[in-house]
Amino acid sequence: MDWGTELWDQYDIIEKHTQSGLELVEKYVKFVKERTEIEQNYAKQLRNLSKKYNLKRSSKDEPECRLSSYQSFLDILNEMNDYAGQRELIAENMMMNICIDLTKYLQELKQERKTYLMDAKKAQQSLESTYKQLDSSKKRFEREWREAERAAQYAEKTDQDINATKADVEKAKQQAHMRAHVAEECKNDYAAQLQKYNKEQNQFYFNDMPLIFNKLQDLDERRVQKLAQGYILFSDTEKHVMPIIGKCLEGITKAGTNVNERNDSMVVIEQNKSGFERPGDVEFEDYSQGINRASSDSSLGTPKGPMDLLGKNRSKNFWLFSKRSKLSPSTVPPFSTPPAPSPANGPPSPKFGRDPLSYCLKEINKTVKPRISSFRTLRRSATVTEDFAHLPPEQRRKRLQQKLEEICKELQKEIDQSEALGKMKDVYEKNPQMGDPASLASQISQTSQNIERLRGELNKYETWLAEAGGRGDTLRYKTHTFNNNGAHDVQSPDGAQSDESTPDPSQAIYAEFDDDFEDDELTAPIGKCTAMYNFPGASEGTISMQEGEVLAVVEEDKGDGWTRVRRNNGDEGYIPTSYVTITLNK
Repeated sequence: MDWGTELWDQYDIIEKHTQSGLELVEKYVKFVKERTEIEQNYAKQLRNLSKKYNLKRSSKDEPECRLSSYQSFLDILNEMNDYAGQRELIAENMMMNICIDLTKYLQELKQERKTYLMDAKKAQQSLESTYKQLDSSKKRFEREWREAERAAQYAEKTDQDINATKADVEKAKQQAHMRAHVAEECKNDYAAQLQKYNKEQNQFYFNDMPLIFNKLQDLDERRVQKLAQGYILFSDTEKHVMPIIGKCLEGITKAGTNVNERNDSMVVIEQNKSGFERPGDVEFEDYSQGINRASSDSSLGTPKGPMDLLGKNRSKNFWLFSKRSKLSPSTVPPFSTPPAPSPANGPPSPKFGRDPLSYCLKEINKTVKPRISSFRTLRRSATVTEDFAHLPPEQRRKRLQQKLEEICKELQKEIDQSEALGKMKDVYEKNPQMGDPASLASQISQTSQNIERLRGELNKYETWLAEAGGRGDTLRYKTHTFNNNGAHDVQSPDGAQSDESTPDPSQAIYAEFDDDFEDDELTAPIGKCTAMYNFPGASEGTISMQEGEVLAVVEEDKGDGWTRVRRNNGDEGYIPTSYVTITLNK
């Protein structure tokens, strides 16, 4: 059974049904999209959760990290991160295999359905046009036949009229004969139109429309089949990752079984065992036997009592335990004590004192500060010049490149205008009635002057750009890298490092201590400020900010219009003083 045979007269029903089917596909695609969004959000939350509870890099050297319970917890976090990756994979596969595929197929079905409906409308319009022609020929035949009958009656009446002349009778007979002939032609035309209409109507109802309806039926069945495949993929997509998800869950179970409480206890002993001997028995000292006081004092001074031992630990040996996380147990013997400075060797070095790390950090700060002061020197240039020499090198190259691009655009505009004026002048010269060529002389002259001026400026700015050590493509690459990464290291397109990013030995030392001593190196803020306007911070040494953002003030404005600030995450840089309201600590 097919639609062309059984539903030959249900065009509106078929049109409505196929439209409803396409809407169902759209609804299912929307449903799957929302499901993928749920999966993506779920995976994102799982990743954030794993990241939140994962140990930081500075905490991975802590003694507790050697415990099996801590290692198992880290394994669980890693497995949860992998589990989140599988949820993301589910969302990605659903989007690719269901949403995108069904959406593309749906567009094809819509176009195909539109074509079939247009064919049906054309066939209907053709049949209606033929019917109008049939009706017109029928009415004409009816009209002409009546006229012929009236002409025949008039001729007969004239023939019987004794007062009518022979010429009038002949004329009436000729008129009746002509009308009868016209009526006969209209009759033949009507018969031909009727035959044509019946043939087209038969073609319409038995061939054209059934064929279109069958095509629409095939389209709808293919849509249903494709939608059923989408239903199956909705389940299979998750089934395909179930083995990996199962492995993640097995990994979590394995992490729980790997916990060894006895081994953790041994690790605690290994990490915290002092190596001291337990205190011995206190000897009895009999004062009745006249013991020497000095000897008694010396005997009591031996580190055997619990209080004396505790004092020793507190004054000399307890530093081992406080620094245990920074030193390897194999390199520090349990009874080692820091060597006391000998008076024979002179006083201790004023550089290191008791904390060599503090000295290193102070030396690092000394090496870093001159770079900042050098940047401030650039910021304090006296006047604004045309070649942007008052700006730092990177910002100067950027501004020169921007200026060159503006000049090139303006120059191209003038050249196009000059070409248009030249063509217009040629047209005027060939067709004087369209205009006077001399009227364009002033505009052509002005355009030529503008082109020469812009070319001069272009050469001037290209020279300045070459002096600044920049090229067009290099600058675009540098600007792009700086704006996206916010880094002060600028790489040229061929991979070479520019002079701006020459590594500083002090920066290398600074990087070594950055992770473990980040808090110690930061200068204490002297106040805070609130941004009144947005600032992009595109040039080197500056920092971006948004309106309403609160930043810590590290260094006041020295008169150059720039203030050094710091974010909560440690990022530092300069901002315009006029862009913020500053509140200093009292």
